[in-house]
Amino acid sequence: MSRINNAFKQKAFIGFITAGDPDVDSSGKFILEMARAGADLIEIGIPFSDPIAEGVVIQRASTRALNSGVTVSKIFDMVESVRKKTDIPLVFLTYLNPVFNYGYEEFFKKCADVGIDGIIIPDLPYEEKSEVEEISKKYGIDLISLIAPTSHDRIQLIAKESTGFIYVVSSMGVTGVRSEITTDLDSIVGLIRKVTDTPTAIGFGINTTEQAEKFAGIADGVIVGSAIVKLIEKYGKDAAPYVYDYVKSMKEAAMRAMQKV
Repeated sequence: MSRINNAFKQKAFIGFITAGDPDVDSSGKFILEMARAGADLIEIGIPFSDPIAEGVVIQRASTRALNSGVTVSKIFDMVESVRKKTDIPLVFLTYLNPVFNYGYEEFFKKCADVGIDGIIIPDLPYEEKSEVEEISKKYGIDLISLIAPTSHDRIQLIAKESTGFIYVVSSMGVTGVRSEITTDLDSIVGLIRKVTDTPTAIGFGINTTEQAEKFAGIADGVIVGSAIVKLIEKYGKDAAPYVYDYVKSMKEAAMRAMQKV
């Protein structure tokens, strides 16, 4: 069983950070702190100068990270160091450009070498993913699919070919904290489950324990990014205990959904 499959043995809490915000050493500490708090999987954002799917919180984090001098090579070094201390599944969230610039073959080989389990590429069109997927498979890296409310007729097509887990986008627009999510996620997850056993996790806009409990009741897990990044923005290098407390409370909320099943 892969590390990603292990993450979904129970209701999964998935946390996100931007690598290099406020610096690469702090990112490593935050990952370990989230693992200690009960996170089941961690997404590591590779900062990019034009993050089209991100709201202002993660855009600012990318800017801070790039200004701190972070590079893809430094992020790989950080992951290699973290992997020696934890077995938690680690997934990169990156736009295609940094992967392309590094070289597809070299990038995925390095992912395998340092212990990355999967990758999410928001701007990789479904129709164009075969070239990347061929190389990711070669190195045992799951290429994780996103399914958005606008996917409609393609939901089951995308789900059938999914690996790792499926990132179900809760609402249209960019990432960020939302007070209300009105998308019919029950129907989307239902369509997915008709054609695949690949676990589902709902993300975009989740930030309260009530939302975590609700959406973990619909899917197999929940993804939280902007709310964690906001804590890092506020407390900088001293954010670790605040991140720990927040992740612990959100994981406990996700687990409450399990008790209701």
